[in-house]
Amino acid sequence: MIKNIVSGIKAYFGAFGLISKLNLWKYFAIPMLISFITAVVIGVSAYGLSDNIGDFISKLWIWEWGKETFTTIGNIIGGIIIIILGLILYKHVIMALSAPFMSPVSEKIETHLLGSDKTYRITSFTEQLWRAIRINVRNLFMELLITIPLLILSFIPVIGILFTILIFFIQAYYAGFSNMDYTLERHYKYNESLNFVKRNRGLAIGNGIIFILFLLIPFIGVILVLPLSVTAASVKTIEALQLESHYEK
Repeated sequence: MIKNIVSGIKAYFGAFGLISKLNLWKYFAIPMLISFITAVVIGVSAYGLSDNIGDFISKLWIWEWGKETFTTIGNIIGGIIIIILGLILYKHVIMALSAPFMSPVSEKIETHLLGSDKTYRITSFTEQLWRAIRINVRNLFMELLITIPLLILSFIPVIGILFTILIFFIQAYYAGFSNMDYTLERHYKYNESLNFVKRNRGLAIGNGIIFILFLLIPFIGVILVLPLSVTAASVKTIEALQLESHYEK
C-alpha cells in the first residue's frame, strides 16, 4: 500500500502540465467557484460556532479556580473540532456538486491516455450529480462515524498525536475516494466502485494527502485543489483500471 500512496502523490507533479496540454482549465471554472464559495460559507460559520462550542466546553468546569484557563483551553478545543468537521463537510459538498463538471475532465484524460476507441457507460448530468451525492453522503457518514471517536481520543496527552495522524489519513482516504469516482462512474456501478477503491486504497490516500495539504494554503489552495487533485486521481485510476483489466484477461 505504501507504494500506491507514493504513486498517488507523485501523480500531482504532472497534473498542471496535463491540464494545460489538454486545455482543461475551462472545465474547472464553475467547480473552482463552488469551492471558493463553499469555503467562505463554511469558514464564516465555523468562526461563529467555535466560540459557542468553546463556551459549552468551559461550562463543564464547575469550579472557580482555573476557570479562565479552562475557558481558553475550551475555545482552542472548540476551534480544532470546528476546523476538522468543517474540512470534512467542505470536501464532500464540493465534490458532490462538482461531479457533472469533473466527469468530462476525467473522460478527456482517459481518451488522451488510451485513445478514443474505448467504450464507457453513458451517464447524464443528473445521473452524475445523483451518484456523486450518494457517494459523498455515504462517505460523509462513514468519515464522521470514524473521526468523532478519534477526535475525542486525540485530546489525550502524548498518545493523542497518534489519533490526530489517523484522522488526517482518514480524511485523505475519503478525499481521494471521491476524486477517483469521477473516473469510476463511467466503468463501474455504485457497489463495484466501492470495492475498487478498497482494493486501491493506497492510491486514494496518496491523492487525498495532497488534497488536504492544499486546503492549508490560504486562498489559492481552495482554488487549485480540485483541478490538480482530480487530474492526478484520473491518471492513477485509469492506470489501475487497465492493470486490473490486464489481470482479468
